[in-house]
Amino acid sequence: MTAAAFLELSIQITLGMILLGLAVAFIRLAIGPTLADRVVALDMMTISIIAFCGVYAMAVDDPSFLDVAIVLALVGFLATVALARYAERRFERESGSDKTKEEGHD
Repeated sequence: MTAAAFLELSIQITLGMILLGLAVAFIRLAIGPTLADRVVALDMMTISIIAFCGVYAMAVDDPSFLDVAIVLALVGFLATVALARYAERRFERESGSDKTKEEGHD
């Protein structure tokens, strides 16, 4: 087996494993059950797509896909931070309403 054939086989296996991870993350995103599960699944999907772009750039020998991966990484980071902030505010709102019930205020 030559080095080029081994690299091609490795790339194909890697792309398949990334797609399998993407499918598993999508299932977790769909069934949840909590918001935290969905946020982590969405983040995993973003990272899987970034990895796919990097490996695909190697497969087709075109570095322009790396630019796509960098932009997606930045957008994915901002989306994760925004979803974490939303979850934090939602938790504070829910726990704040529980405290009012405990104190006897309706």
